[in-house]
Amino acid sequence: MLSLVPTPIGNIGDISLRAIEALSDADILLCEDTRVTKKLIHILKERYNTSFKENQEFISLHSHNEKSFVEKLESSFFEQNIVYVSDAGMPGVSDPGQVLVRYCIDNGVEYDVFPGANALLTAFVASGFIETQMLFFGFLDHKGSSRSAGLQKALHNGYTTILYESPHRLEKLLLEIVKEEPTRELFLAKELSKKYQKYLHGSAKEVLDKLVGNYRGEWVVVIKAGVSQSSSAISQNDILALDLPKKTQAKLICKITGENTKECYQRLLKL
Repeated sequence: MLSLVPTPIGNIGDISLRAIEALSDADILLCEDTRVTKKLIHILKERYNTSFKENQEFISLHSHNEKSFVEKLESSFFEQNIVYVSDAGMPGVSDPGQVLVRYCIDNGVEYDVFPGANALLTAFVASGFIETQMLFFGFLDHKGSSRSAGLQKALHNGYTTILYESPHRLEKLLLEIVKEEPTRELFLAKELSKKYQKYLHGSAKEVLDKLVGNYRGEWVVVIKAGVSQSSSAISQNDILALDLPKKTQAKLICKITGENTKECYQRLLKL
């Protein structure tokens, strides 16, 4: 049998009794990083006096080898007690795990997924945004047209949208949002459940001013729902590229963003 077991995203106290039991009874632990899992088990032994099965096997299973690993599997492998854990949070959410689940479904292997901590839902609830229908985009592509298209979808789908972002690209993301949707309300959560957890509300510009260049940490960005537009609709950047008077550009932009025309015009004069 396969069990997918979530691990704490920061605070070790968030681990469930059921997760501890599954980890301690596992014959084989499939790990996104074996070093991280061994450290977690060491902490559980020390802090909670937990006994673990002797001679547990640790196997590395991450995004780079997941597909090739699963292709070589035999169903008999799961006659043992197999547990998969990612480094932190819920397996399969911006982490490996889904390919394993698909294998189990296709080959009649029994499996279970434990509920537990994940940054996505924690940040979504902490945002306080009333629109409870949401979309999760994970990490945007690093650069190019695919990143630009991904950001457009994140901003203009009509739902509260959640992104993950690394510290060295957070400033870039906020500057892109300043240019595209300067008045959109954001919520940023840093280092959720950890010692330096931090919540930030405001527009992208306001958040940049609050951060004053300090982007260290793991970030979740929650974008308040805006006006939905189809993937073929033009964006603010498309309008700015047209050879039109600023007042005309402002009127067109307000049609797609809902922004006040006068405020939009004043903003365009400063660009």
